[in-house]
Amino acid sequence: MPRRSRPTRSARAVHPSRAKQTEPAATAKAEPARRSAATSPHAPAVRALLETLGAPFTAEELFDAQSDVVYFVKDAAARYVVVNAALVERVGARAKAELLGRRADEVFPAPFGARYRAQDERLLATGEAVRGELELHVYPGGRHGWCITHKLPLVDMAGRVRGLVGTSRDLGTSADDAQYDGVARAIEHARANLSRPLPPSTLARIARISPYRLDQRLRRLFGASTSQFVQRERLDRAMRLLRDTRTPIAEIALRVGYADQSSFTRVFKRAVGTSPGAFRELRASGLPS
Repeated sequence: MPRRSRPTRSARAVHPSRAKQTEPAATAKAEPARRSAATSPHAPAVRALLETLGAPFTAEELFDAQSDVVYFVKDAAARYVVVNAALVERVGARAKAELLGRRADEVFPAPFGARYRAQDERLLATGEAVRGELELHVYPGGRHGWCITHKLPLVDMAGRVRGLVGTSRDLGTSADDAQYDGVARAIEHARANLSRPLPPSTLARIARISPYRLDQRLRRLFGASTSQFVQRERLDRAMRLLRDTRTPIAEIALRVGYADQSSFTRVFKRAVGTSPGAFRELRASGLPS
C-alpha cells in the first residue's frame, strides 16, 4: 500500500497540470460498491433498524408525493421492482404494474431507453454510481425536457451489487431550457478533462453561452458556481481514486488537475477536513494487502 502523504508548509498555488488523461485500471468487478459497503460506519445501525420493520422499506410512498422527481429501484437484471407515480406519468403508463419487471428500453422510446439501460448495466457491472448526470428526457406527447439524474448501487452483505436505486429531477420547461444542451456538453468536457486547466471561460465557450449564464445554470443544478463545480468534481474523483484504488497520491493529484501533491493535499484537507493519506486509511481500511 502506498505510503501516507503529508502536507508540506511550502505548498504552491494550485495550477491544474496538463498531465495525460488516464483512468485507473479496472479492479475487481463492482469493487467500489464492495468497499463502500464494507467501510460505511452507519451500516450496522441502519440494518438493525430495517430489520425491525414489518415490511421492506422502499421509500415508494414518500416519492409518490414528489411530482417533479422520478424514483425507481431496479434488480440485478436492470428491471424495475419499485417505481413512483411520477415515473408512471413520465412514460405515459396507466399503472405501476405496467412498468414492473421491465427494463428502461422497454418503457422509454428510442434512443433514450437504450441509453438509460446501458447506463444501468454499466453501474451494475462496475458498482460505479451515476452522480449529477444532466440528461434529456422525453415526456408523453413527444415533449422533451432536461433532468438531473443520480443512481447508486445496492449491495448485499458480501458487497456484491444486487440492484440499483435512482432519482431523476425535472428542471422545468422554461423558454431557455435549450441552453441545457450546451451545459451538458460543458459538464461532459469537464468530467473528461479533470487533469487539464478548466477555466470558466473555456467551459462557457463549449456551452455556447456566456460565463454568467453558465454560472447561473450550474448554481441551479448543483448549488455551485462554475469554479466551485470544477473543484468539487476534482475532489470527488480524487476521493473515489483514494477509496477504490492503490494509485499513488502524487499520481492522483496530477489526474485531478493539481500541479503537485502538496498543493493537492492543501486543497483536499481544507475541503474534506483530513489529508488524502488519512482519508485513504479511513475509507480503504478493508482493502486486502
